[in-house]
Amino acid sequence: MSEKDDFIYDEDESVAFIQNYLPQELKGKFSNDDINYVVDLIYEFYESKGFLNDGADENASIDIDEEELIQFVVKNAQKDGVGKFEAEEITFIVQGELEYCDSLNMFD
Repeated sequence: MSEKDDFIYDEDESVAFIQNYLPQELKGKFSNDDINYVVDLIYEFYESKGFLNDGADENASIDIDEEELIQFVVKNAQKDGVGKFEAEEITFIVQGELEYCDSLNMFD
């Protein structure tokens, strides 16, 4: 069993983690659906970069360009007409998701 099989990703726990991670001034601004949508875009970005391919080298280092990821999320949210969120606000959701994944040792 590989290390990647050791973590258990839970969507509801991810949303709760991110809601808790948000700074006080953003608490209540994002619904759980908004956060789920942004997280879905994050994983769309990972797929576009080949990070989630079954044939990917499990021992390869994954280097996530956070700025590129945030721009991808902002661009797609605007294109899809979902929320009128600023890049700075989405940054907190992206960072929260990365912290949640880190807490699961997902990228180790």
